[in-house]
Amino acid sequence: MTALRVVVMGPSGSGKTAVGAALAVDLAVEFVDADDLHPAANITKMAAGQPLDDADRAPWLDAVGRVLAGLPGGGVVACSALKRRYRDRILAEAPGAVFVELTVDRAELTRRMSAREHFMPPALLDSQIAALEPLEADEPGFAIPNVGRVLEIAAGIAQRLAGHDHPNAPIDPSTTITPPAPPVPPEGARA
Repeated sequence: MTALRVVVMGPSGSGKTAVGAALAVDLAVEFVDADDLHPAANITKMAAGQPLDDADRAPWLDAVGRVLAGLPGGGVVACSALKRRYRDRILAEAPGAVFVELTVDRAELTRRMSAREHFMPPALLDSQIAALEPLEADEPGFAIPNVGRVLEIAAGIAQRLAGHDHPNAPIDPSTTITPPAPPVPPEGARA
């Protein structure tokens, strides 16, 4: 099988870094956070509360694709990849990439962004939501809700990827990963 190259995608606050890093451990491959590949000008712009435009993103997306393609044993990259044309740009550099879109409701995204220190301020969430184009059926990848424990979400993604023999083919979106139900306390235990 070809080395697996995965982009864990979604808006800021969706858990790309946490899930992506855990997924890389499960797959025994390298992890890269695409935030680390942004040119300084992009970080300065976002930190000032200004959303990036396509001209800002283009060289960054090319770098993301090149880095992913250059990981000899495969790898996982956490990258927003909000629009289809951004994903196509990554695929131009890393043709076998598979996208895993993390879905999280708006209120939870806001809560997560407000509770962390990051150069992307919560004020830019609206621009991220507006730009988001969910994966389409003909794109290589699938979407899953990022609810539950990070390690369980990553393990579910790894399991789903393990059954996917052709990394550059679309993955059947009807296959879903359901997080496990919370454990039931033993009889007589207090809730």
